[in-house]
Amino acid sequence: MQASQGPRRMGSAHELCHQPMQQVQQYYTPCRAFDNSIYNDSSSSGTQISLKTQNEQFFIMDSFPVTDCAIYDAAPSVSVSSNRSPFSPQCSPSCMSEPRRSFENACISSASGCSGADDGSGKKHVLRELNNKLLRPEYDIDDSCSCSFDDAVAKSSSLTWRNQVLDVASRLDLKDLLISSAEAVAEADVTTAEILLSVLEKRVSISGEPMQRLSAYMLEGLRARLLSSGSIIYKKLKCNEPTSSELLSYMDVLYHICPYFKFAYMSANVVIGEAMKNESRIHIIDFQIAQGNQWVFFIHYLARRPGGPPFLRITGVDDSHSAHARGGGLQLVGERLATIAESCGVPFEFHNAALSGCQVKLEDLQVRHGESLAVNFPFMLHHMPDESVSTMNHRDRLLRLVKSLSPKIVSLVEQEMNTNTAPFLLRFRETLDYHKAMFESVDVARPRDDKLRISAEEHCIARDVVNLIACEGADRVERQEPFGKWKSRLTMAGFTQCPLSSSVGEAINGMLNEYSSNYSLAESQGVLYLGWKTRALATSSAWQ
Repeated sequence: MQASQGPRRMGSAHELCHQPMQQVQQYYTPCRAFDNSIYNDSSSSGTQISLKTQNEQFFIMDSFPVTDCAIYDAAPSVSVSSNRSPFSPQCSPSCMSEPRRSFENACISSASGCSGADDGSGKKHVLRELNNKLLRPEYDIDDSCSCSFDDAVAKSSSLTWRNQVLDVASRLDLKDLLISSAEAVAEADVTTAEILLSVLEKRVSISGEPMQRLSAYMLEGLRARLLSSGSIIYKKLKCNEPTSSELLSYMDVLYHICPYFKFAYMSANVVIGEAMKNESRIHIIDFQIAQGNQWVFFIHYLARRPGGPPFLRITGVDDSHSAHARGGGLQLVGERLATIAESCGVPFEFHNAALSGCQVKLEDLQVRHGESLAVNFPFMLHHMPDESVSTMNHRDRLLRLVKSLSPKIVSLVEQEMNTNTAPFLLRFRETLDYHKAMFESVDVARPRDDKLRISAEEHCIARDVVNLIACEGADRVERQEPFGKWKSRLTMAGFTQCPLSSSVGEAINGMLNEYSSNYSLAESQGVLYLGWKTRALATSSAWQ
């Protein structure tokens, strides 16, 4: 696949995040991941919206049918030239217990997405029956028998039981095998888990089909959890990062594969641009500025504003992980943006706030009187631990801090995924379902034997999948929530949701023309949803 030659121009709104690619060094720090409506983590009910791909339509349902959804169709592309993929500051990535319905009744629940349907043979239940009914070696021994006879019986029973598990496992499809393995791990059934994981290992491949590639990473997560070494392995993965230049190259590959980050940057830029159209002094606080590429487009947009460009000040917040990804500190971002702003004639100032969101305090943001404030949360808030992790509850604390600044507009983009407080098995299914859709979207844009794609998935997704599956407590930093829960948090912090204008959907729809027609866009109750086939993957919303 050849890289995109650049999107078609669609007017000022489109230009907010879509300049010709040659003007911008395409390095983006992947963010981590999403969810959908207000519901309990252990529930399969959630808000539903209508998404449409080509001639198909599907729903993410709530307790009521959605009747006021605006649908944006991405026109089919002759060739697929994508632009990016996973979510995580170093790159990263549902199904609840109920089976997914047929396509006619398909629903994309914020808490659900994985198929739990049986194939009719009952295979998915056999392993559990084996655990409950088959004689295990430790229970086969009769104390009245001689020691040698006991040993023989134990050995025979063990082989019989192992063979039966192997037989069942060999007939499971890859998805059911993964879920059965997760169930064994969750129940601390080490023997069964080891057998299933050994079967699973023979069926995964980092250069295979999307499910095979994802399964390779989920297998490592299950092994780490089984050995209670998730935290150790996760930290080891962080220590074994590629060099910054290599990581930038991998992220560049991901940026050109799928539109997820463009969705975040473009929707936020249009929202902020419209809110600030009459302001002469603008201050943007970006809570995950990465390489700062989002604001290159915004600076070019301001340079063409009627009446001349306003004064622009950007506060870049980011932690040490992103510093590694960009090959240096935030001052590099500031210098680059200052150079671009000067070439465009835009008065500019950059403030470096090299902190994680958990560390940010009021004085770190240097808000000034007379500046109109915008705040940007791009795939970032789900990394903040909440009340389930710490009494500090940095997730809500940060929202209250931002509200105290009285911003004119706040842009929130998050993954539509439910992993924060969901118990392990539900979280495993959600991770499986969400990333399956993501890997499928990567698959249409890059050859399966592409070494750069393989390296990008390995270095930019594997660690996050391991973190979701193997880690708990403070060690688990991947804690996505559905939009309904974000709405509840923002409302409790004092924010009011602002409906998105039609310009946002039009700009995103134009961008999606460059990609596979399997991508879909829908608007429901002021929220924009980006989806792949029948799965909502990301949401964009505005607040004040």
